[in-house]
Amino acid sequence: MPAASPPETAEAFAPAVERVREAMLLLPDVTESTSYGTPSLKIGKKLLTRVKDPMTLVIMCPREEKAALMETAPDIYFETDHYKGWPAILVRVDAISDAELIHRLKCAIRLQAPTRRAIRDDR
Repeated sequence: MPAASPPETAEAFAPAVERVREAMLLLPDVTESTSYGTPSLKIGKKLLTRVKDPMTLVIMCPREEKAALMETAPDIYFETDHYKGWPAILVRVDAISDAELIHRLKCAIRLQAPTRRAIRDDR
């Protein structure tokens, strides 16, 4: 009997990975990496976002912003029990606009950058 193939192949991750790569090109000092075996973006050694599964990104987010994001845009933002209390929010890849994705990643840079440097929103 042949071995079962993994439920999520690299091909399944392709749309989410492409969205992350496109965003990376617009952000200074951000590099592509991996986190928990999935594609990610980092600034220095700090995680900004990672592809959790083919339909979901994990984006670093101040804990105090999570509830408001999930309340105002539940079609985009959510969390599971695993992420409660952590400075990260889950994002539906197919629901977030490019502009909102870039905005959230800039917020993640502000949170994670070693020098907490300012990132202008008009870039």
